[in-house]
Amino acid sequence: MAASKIESNHGLNVRMFVTGLALVVLYGVIVTVLLALGVSYVTVIVIAAALLFAQYYFSDKIAMFSMQAHEVTPQQEPRLHEIVDRLCLMANMTKPRVGVSELDIPNAFATGRNPNHAVICATRGLMHRLNDEELEAVLAHELSHVAHRDVAVMTVASGVGMLAGLVSRMAMWGAMLSGGGRGRNQNNIVLLELATMLISVVIYAIAFLLTMALSRYRELAADRSGAILIGKPSVLASALVHVTGDMAKIPRTDLRRAESMNQFFFAPALSGNTAATIFSTHPSLERRLDQLAKLEKELNG
Repeated sequence: MAASKIESNHGLNVRMFVTGLALVVLYGVIVTVLLALGVSYVTVIVIAAALLFAQYYFSDKIAMFSMQAHEVTPQQEPRLHEIVDRLCLMANMTKPRVGVSELDIPNAFATGRNPNHAVICATRGLMHRLNDEELEAVLAHELSHVAHRDVAVMTVASGVGMLAGLVSRMAMWGAMLSGGGRGRNQNNIVLLELATMLISVVIYAIAFLLTMALSRYRELAADRSGAILIGKPSVLASALVHVTGDMAKIPRTDLRRAESMNQFFFAPALSGNTAATIFSTHPSLERRLDQLAKLEKELNG
């Protein structure tokens, strides 16, 4: 098949490459820390490989399960499939699997380790609230994530944080259980475990910040590519405003249940207006709308 017509984003590619290198270094540090704790080489390899394998190969199933989503056929959801078929034809891409989440939260996400194992999912809340043109714009955004292959990098990045958290807990419990002993060796062990816990927290923080920075940029890249694919940036802007506005009407308890999927959503479940930008999974609504407005002018000459 010829290359996808969804434009490649050089800035995103560079950021994914740099993030990938940083993650390799962080994985190396975690492995070194585990070995320093006295964990055997075999155990370290098993833990790291199992986590990577689970995150990479089952990311789509994990995401679908957490969002109460399921795959649907053209007979079950003809409207959704018709839109995805049209977009894939326009983009010259292999059609991903199509899913529906039964949640009323208006949102969408794409997941999967590569374009051949991808799934695009829309929630019932999104399908009920948007017209066909706006829904197409949102799904074009999600199809751009598939074409850019940024979902896999985000998945692996979150795995580093999980592994760092696991090591931190191991060190914390080790320090607590060793605290009652005496002797110089015992004190050295406790200090090592406390140092390990601190290093793990730092690794988790670095992995988190790397993930958030990449997440914000990839959303801008997908906005641009999706808008260019359909040729209507203003429609994507309209969908973005519509979704963000309706999200504010959803009970916060429901939004908090879906918050763990924020970095994969079209729009964040909780916008985090009170939080620093550096901790946000998405760029601000104003920045996204400003980019789309400029793109609208570019496309219209």
